[in-house]
Amino acid sequence: MLGAAGSVLLFSGFAGPAQAVEPEAQPLNSAAASQLTATSRRAYADVLKLRLGPARELLRPELAKTPTSPSPLLVANCADFAELLITQDASRYEALTTAQETRLTALDKAPASALRDYARAEITLHLGLSQLLFKHLVVGGYHLRSGYRQMQDVARHYPAFVPARKTLGLCQFAIGSLPEGYHWLLTLLGLTANVDTGLQNLTLAANQPNDFQIESQIYLAMIREGYYKKTEEALRLAEHLQAQQPDNLLFSYLLITVNKRQHHGEAALAAFRARPTGPDYLPVAYLHHMAADLLLYKSEYAASERENLTFLREFRGAHYRKDAAFKLYLAAWLGGQPAASVARYREQINQPGPADVEEDNYAQHYYHEAVALNPILTRARLQTDGGYNQQALNTLRTFRVTSTTLWRDRIEEPYRRARAFQGLGRLDSAWFYFERTQTVAGPKAPYYFAPQAALQQGYMAQEAGKKAQARFYFEKALHYPWHEYKNSTDAKAALALRELR
Repeated sequence: MLGAAGSVLLFSGFAGPAQAVEPEAQPLNSAAASQLTATSRRAYADVLKLRLGPARELLRPELAKTPTSPSPLLVANCADFAELLITQDASRYEALTTAQETRLTALDKAPASALRDYARAEITLHLGLSQLLFKHLVVGGYHLRSGYRQMQDVARHYPAFVPARKTLGLCQFAIGSLPEGYHWLLTLLGLTANVDTGLQNLTLAANQPNDFQIESQIYLAMIREGYYKKTEEALRLAEHLQAQQPDNLLFSYLLITVNKRQHHGEAALAAFRARPTGPDYLPVAYLHHMAADLLLYKSEYAASERENLTFLREFRGAHYRKDAAFKLYLAAWLGGQPAASVARYREQINQPGPADVEEDNYAQHYYHEAVALNPILTRARLQTDGGYNQQALNTLRTFRVTSTTLWRDRIEEPYRRARAFQGLGRLDSAWFYFERTQTVAGPKAPYYFAPQAALQQGYMAQEAGKKAQARFYFEKALHYPWHEYKNSTDAKAALALRELR
């Protein structure tokens, strides 16, 4: 298990050479050697629910009885890695990474089998990702390369062992989808990439019965939703999984995430409020940050503020703190709080901390740019983010361009109209305003509105079967200079172009 909520992002650049696997026809040792034990399978089901305490209790007797057995060692590592990835708690880093290294030593004493070799490769990848998460780049990169090459060997030597295709496919897709700005790193490390092979391997793991099939289905659906605009299948899977297991916190997280990304604010809030809770579940502080966004979209500023303060109080990691401070600033500003409160939240954006996720980078850029946001455009943006598109159009009707209107605001206004019309299904109007966004911006505006407009026009043309037109707009999106979301915009445009070919 590589952390179904976010491992694709963490693979970027260090997972090793992506290449098609040429299977060597060697049989599995036995069916038993390729599957989890019954106890480990029950524990793994608890890990997927983020019930890590019960999972560890289930595994303890099996680990005591058979300390080199790949099955409990792998699932125990899944629990530890999930904890580290979700909480990002630096105080747990040494203990959990040491436990990972201890498990690798134990696996060296186990008889060779598909599951033994798979567990060793998977735990090596877990270790590398954990090290990268906490900025140990050299040793983390080494373990990711090593783990990925081990996983290639597993796929070659045990071609019928489907779980290896899950991890292999993730690595291949992650490397292959890196934007152009990272290609120097791939060259430096001697890596190649093949997105198509990665998707084929991941699809195989998602479609064939195996111990990790649900995990594979989640990865595949999230990739297809995030990069290929296949939104309905991701939503159907999330709804199906949550209905099957309402006590599964990961599935609730998935349902919240997909609805939020598809601008279904009310449905996302409903899923957040219905999520399972209790002492057996790993605390997921990030859920409060997501809820804060959803409440901000609804103009429920005081409730949004409470959720983000809860996030900042409970989260042990360093990421998304600048974004949370920015959202607190927006809630205080739009909610009419005293100027001192507004200023205090704004200053929190600039507190020491990383800005290597795009949301934090956007917040930090806003702080350093030191240009006041337009309240009308800001409200409209939040409303469209939540799917309140008619309200956004009503808000935008009050916007007036004057001689003092900033260039940035002149560009953003038609973009906000376009997104609202797009959300309402009024595609002719959306197209008109996307085109106007790019006209006002010109080719060199350092804002994300024009490249995002081009990306959306590419998707619209692709959906209409106009391949040449789609190619023109995807290439246009790639050619804009730096902006706050260039990495993700370029990655999506490049993959869309690849799909057109």
